[in-house]
Amino acid sequence: MRPIWKRAISFGLVTIPVGLYTATESKRPSFRQLRESDHSRIRYQKVAEADGEEVPNESIVKGYEIDKERYVVFTSEELQDIMKGITGGIVDVVQFVNRTEIDPIYFRSSYYLAPEKTGLKAYRILLAGLEEKDMVGIAKVAIREREYLATIRAEEGVLIMETMFWPDEIREPLFAALEEEIEIRDEEMAMATMIIDNLAGTFDPSAWHDESREAVETAAAKKIEGEEIVAPDIPEATGVVDLMDALRASVEATKEKKAV
Repeated sequence: MRPIWKRAISFGLVTIPVGLYTATESKRPSFRQLRESDHSRIRYQKVAEADGEEVPNESIVKGYEIDKERYVVFTSEELQDIMKGITGGIVDVVQFVNRTEIDPIYFRSSYYLAPEKTGLKAYRILLAGLEEKDMVGIAKVAIREREYLATIRAEEGVLIMETMFWPDEIREPLFAALEEEIEIRDEEMAMATMIIDNLAGTFDPSAWHDESREAVETAAAKKIEGEEIVAPDIPEATGVVDLMDALRASVEATKEKKAV
């Protein structure tokens, strides 16, 4: 893996040189748009709205819209200088909190922080400290000309940084249906908890796989071999089902699944 950048983690008066590496990759099926007649690839061009002329990358600048159709233009160097003025070009850990205090809705993307040789001991000390206290560091960091709130946690011998949404970027769950008063009977609640208990277990990442990707890959292989693709039979919806009947059936079904 190649690092996105090399910076340093700062906590207290300790500075740890690190490299930032993307921790995840998308493996979703990738489709290209083609012309139907000859399967020629469809390309997109960047054109100016004023006259429709194509604009090369070197002639494109970044504009911050201050009013409708009014912009302040920034160069990449200016934006980098702005970020350095805020973060100092480091991963600045400003607080440590219990990891359970942070709602997962805040998390954006995950990155590995790998130590440079000169900072290995300090890296290991921070790693061990986070593991012992079961806490995460709250930090501010600039990535690609944008500042993020982030957490730093220890996981299986490596520090993982997760960028976060800012609090004012989280939408409130304002839904009229949630305001309606609904009576839940004890028997219904008991059935629901039985289903949860029957399906309870530990998370094993190796047990999960992307069936849609596998289906596309299989279908593509069949098309290459000239086979016909046949859609599977999907059972039709049976209409409205009594909630208690559905809960009872679910309890029995999950009992069988648990026994397997």
